[in-house]
Amino acid sequence: LSVSTVSVFTRKAKVKKQLLKEVVGNDKWCVNNKYDRSRTPLPVEKIIRRAEHWIDREVPYDVLGSNCEHFVTELRYGEGVSDQVSDT
Repeated sequence: LSVSTVSVFTRKAKVKKQLLKEVVGNDKWCVNNKYDRSRTPLPVEKIIRRAEHWIDREVPYDVLGSNCEHFVTELRYGEGVSDQVSDT
């Protein structure tokens, strides 16, 4: 699942289902479940159902308040959190 076609003007992004190898190519990647220490992940089946619900839909996008990390943590934990902006 990837959020793509981000538009600064409409502040929306479209969710797409893609193979990981299509998105990253030859670049390195890793799974980052850093919030598992402080939050309980939902069951995998529920995460997948929630993710599939958003495929081909537009979602709100804002770097500070509704970014890609917010989106995936909402799917995984039921709560959108991100420390990407504060860590930079």
